[in-house]
Amino acid sequence: MVYGLARRELRPRVPLRPGEGDKHRLTSLEGLAALSLDALSSVAYGPEAIVLALVVAGTGALTATLPITLAITFLLAALVVSYGQVIAVHPDGGGAYAVAKADLGATASLLAAASLVVDYVLTVAVSLAAGADALASAFPALAGDKLLVCLVGLALLAAVNLRGVTESARVLMLPTVLFVVAILGVILLGLLRAHPLAVVGTARPVHATEALTALVVLKAFSSGCSALTGVEAIANAVPTFREPRVRRAQRTELMLGALLGTMLIGLAVLIHRDRVAPRGGVTVLAQLTAGAYGTGWPYYATNLVVTLVLGLAANTSFGGLPVLMSLLARDHRLPHLFGLRAERPVYRYGVVALALLAALLLLATDADTHRLLPLFAIGVFIGFTLSQLGLVRHWAARRPPGWRRRALINGTGAVLTTLAGVILLFSKFLSGAWVVVLAVPLLMLLFARIQRYYTEVGEELGLGRIPEPPPRRTASLVIVPIGEVSELARHAVGAALALGDEVVAVAVHADPARSRALEEAWARWDPGVRLDIIDSPHRSLVQPVVAYVQRAAADGRQVAVLIPEVEPRHRRYEILQNQRGLLLATVLRARTDVVVCLLPYRLKL
Repeated sequence: MVYGLARRELRPRVPLRPGEGDKHRLTSLEGLAALSLDALSSVAYGPEAIVLALVVAGTGALTATLPITLAITFLLAALVVSYGQVIAVHPDGGGAYAVAKADLGATASLLAAASLVVDYVLTVAVSLAAGADALASAFPALAGDKLLVCLVGLALLAAVNLRGVTESARVLMLPTVLFVVAILGVILLGLLRAHPLAVVGTARPVHATEALTALVVLKAFSSGCSALTGVEAIANAVPTFREPRVRRAQRTELMLGALLGTMLIGLAVLIHRDRVAPRGGVTVLAQLTAGAYGTGWPYYATNLVVTLVLGLAANTSFGGLPVLMSLLARDHRLPHLFGLRAERPVYRYGVVALALLAALLLLATDADTHRLLPLFAIGVFIGFTLSQLGLVRHWAARRPPGWRRRALINGTGAVLTTLAGVILLFSKFLSGAWVVVLAVPLLMLLFARIQRYYTEVGEELGLGRIPEPPPRRTASLVIVPIGEVSELARHAVGAALALGDEVVAVAVHADPARSRALEEAWARWDPGVRLDIIDSPHRSLVQPVVAYVQRAAADGRQVAVLIPEVEPRHRRYEILQNQRGLLLATVLRARTDVVVCLLPYRLKL
């Protein structure tokens, strides 16, 4: 103690790189914006899917919209509680994949991973396509450019996410608030009005082709369950939250469940009361918006916000799939490059892969929402079911306090999601669900083959085993390809002399006069290194050097080839440099076992 100051322990502090530290991770509200828009925005097509399934039994069947929505909301509550438990048990993220790997075995984890990959890619495609539909509801002239609108939106979204999920969360905060306020406004004003304020779209004749049977109700229930997609995204991306991560992620999951349930029930009440049937050129949500706000500027503003949020809802996948792919890469089920992060906490290879796959899917379906929806929910329900079955097994094996209640919640949710998934599969199989049935096993096979490859490579490399002592040091030879006597040659020869016991410079010339001039210049310079000139009548550079290296390495010596490369200061000048060095290095690596080194010579220009 000196002058009342306590002695302080000095510890070195390492500065964080850009993208590290809690300030670059998500708060609960930012997580709601970045990871929940898929689920929240599904109110734009989930209720409509119920209406389309019921209207085959006539407009009178639309009264079943509300009880079906209440059943879906009950399932939503079970899923929210279940995924809150998933977050606590698996705080490293991964969701259904992490649960299946820990509690259900290798095959189930492969199934979960494949279904989640399909789900995430389809989430991007469906969100963008539905956004284009909402835009066309307000501006019919854009109906013919839906694919272009989707691709532009996808490119912008990928660019934002390549900068980092935190930045994208901040971008999404305002649209999320506007969307929630707009939808709650539609519900409140719609309930306060005795009848719709305006009607939009063109009338379509409704002819009942079926009776309102249990099968029709079950089809409507399974179709409406598309509104539950995205509930799992928060559990998949727990590592992106600030500390305490588990508590923040669980709070975000609860906020998502409360908002989504409120909006689904509110819209279902309006559909039930006004018997809103499909009309030409507009969505069901656009009809409800016109009924609440009229056709003035609030109608157009709401449709624009819905369009924006549906487009941005794909951000859920950009926040979740790259993290999942990094987990698969860590488990050797995807190429390891998917586990690499940039300086910002972004798995950029995963972001790029997701953008490319979604673009291909949009091109293949011409951005048609109704062609995408049958593919959409199959993978989602597989993930839901596996995560809940895995938690049932987790509670039964560990038996913590209250485990029976938790297992009952998860078991009930598993039964409901299995029922919905089976109904959706059989009812939509010929409409496109067969594609998912084919894609999921193929992805499982791909993951398994990649894992087997890494296992065999590990065996061959002896990973995890102590190797034999290295061979004793032998004389080494460093070969330096050169073109002429210059500062570049001096730079390369100097580096080679520091690396090996013997250094030899090699030049290839087709012109005897130039060969003699090089020999004379070399003799005047006299760097203390032998120069071998190879005659090449056909003006080939690479093959003569490769043959020379192969002969030099034939006696078992350790041979290294040091290739000098000119690097301009500005990247725009790179095209002005020849790429023979890179070509030579590529061929040497393919045809020999020698050490190949590229030595940069950086210009000031």
